[in-house]
Amino acid sequence: MWDGEDAGQAGRAGVAGGAERADGVGGVGGEAVGVLVVDDDFRVARVHRAYVDRVDSFRVVGVAGSGEQALSAVDELRPDLVLLDLYLPDVFGLDVIPRLRTAGHDCDVMVVSAAREADAVRGAVRHGVVDYLLKPFDFEDLRGRLERYAVQRGMLRDTVVRGQADVDRVLAGAAMPLPPSVPSRLRRLPKGMSTETAGLVERTLREAEGSLSASECAQLTGVSRVSARRYLEYFHAVGAAEVSLRYGATGRPERRYRFVAAGRGVVSGRGRA
Repeated sequence: MWDGEDAGQAGRAGVAGGAERADGVGGVGGEAVGVLVVDDDFRVARVHRAYVDRVDSFRVVGVAGSGEQALSAVDELRPDLVLLDLYLPDVFGLDVIPRLRTAGHDCDVMVVSAAREADAVRGAVRHGVVDYLLKPFDFEDLRGRLERYAVQRGMLRDTVVRGQADVDRVLAGAAMPLPPSVPSRLRRLPKGMSTETAGLVERTLREAEGSLSASECAQLTGVSRVSARRYLEYFHAVGAAEVSLRYGATGRPERRYRFVAAGRGVVSGRGRA
C-alpha cells in the first residue's frame, strides 16, 4: 500500500508521481517539505495524508503500510520527513529508523502512534525522532507540530557556527536568543521570514491583553492568517510565546498564543518588563 487506497495499480502510480515530486521538495528556498506517511491502517493513513496536505509548505509524497514498504518508499521517494506509526504488521516502527540510517537516509522521523509505553518513548528519543504525537489526534494537533518542525528545520538549515552558542542552538533543536551585544543584523530568522513582520507580530503579541489566536493577530497586524500563524509558531519554537488550547462548544480547539513575560527578545533583543 503506497497511497492508502489501493495496493495495486493506483499505488504504483502514486510511487511514480511521488518520486517525481520528491526530487524538488523540502530542500531550499521555501519549497515544500516532502512527507511519507507510514501506517498499516489505510483509513488512518488517508486521514493523516489529508491533514498533512492541508498544512502550508507540506506535501505528502507517498504512503506505506509496513516497515518494508516504508524502507522501499524512502529509498525511492526521498522524503524529508517520515510520519512513522510504531505498530506495523512486520516490524516495530522504531526498528525501521536504524535501517534507514544504515542505508544512508537522513530524513527526519516523527512518531505518530498509540504506543504509550515509556520504553517506546525512550527508544524514540534515543533514535533521534523530531517529535512524538500520540494517537488519536486532530488536525490542529498535527499542524502545530509540523509548523514547529518547519521552523526548527529552517533554523537548522540556515545555521552558521561562529561559536559555542551556535552549537548549543543546533543541539537544542531551536534557535535561542542571542545576547544584546550581538548586532541585530546577525539575528537570523528562518528563510522566508522578514525581520519587519516578525517585529510587528512580536509587538502585537507583547502588547495583547492575554492571549491571541492566529486570526486575531492577523486582524491586528494586517498580515494573512497563514503568515500570522507561522510567525506565532516561530516565537513558540524559540521560547518567546506559549500556546494554550481553547475548546468551544463545537469544532476543533483554537490555538492561542501568549507572550512570555520572562522570555527573551527574539527580534529586537530588548528586555522584558
